[in-house]
Amino acid sequence: MPEVSKRYATIAYGFNNRLEGIKPDHWSDPTPCTDWTVRDLVAHVVATHRRVVSTLGDDEPVEVDKEGDLVGAFTDARASVEDALSDPARSQKVISGMFGEQPFESLVGRLLCSDTLIHTWDLARATNQDERLDADAVAKSSEFLTPIDEAIRRPGGFAPKIPPADGADGQTELLNFCGRAV
Repeated sequence: MPEVSKRYATIAYGFNNRLEGIKPDHWSDPTPCTDWTVRDLVAHVVATHRRVVSTLGDDEPVEVDKEGDLVGAFTDARASVEDALSDPARSQKVISGMFGEQPFESLVGRLLCSDTLIHTWDLARATNQDERLDADAVAKSSEFLTPIDEAIRRPGGFAPKIPPADGADGQTELLNFCGRAV
């Protein structure tokens, strides 16, 4: 299995595990993303998955029904990404748009993995679940996000960086970089 496919699966199933751990009364709870509830955050992750997959064709991504079955919507979106990554022609298709021209696999490995990983922590924090993230995925996300620091601080992006404490681990450094107080 190629590295990106394996890393994506680790991250996506980590998000899925937290998603399945949401108690019915937590969907309206706030998240570390100050403008989003748990429902909003999950809808964003599904929408991002759909938007990334839509780069492979001419179709617009289907809008997320925030009041619908978000667990099922994520399962379907995850399966669409996994299917595309398992098809060499689709995974290597050069797509344009988000972050310039690049193979689909690269877009997944950079943007989608990083976005889903950070929001896995957000979801875990908001719903009192395990906040530990995969260390290799954290390192890869840091590698991708650090050089685009200014681009991710735009409105609707990440909050201002928080200086990490001396001796902070990689996960804490990444989360602080993304404006999350740990």
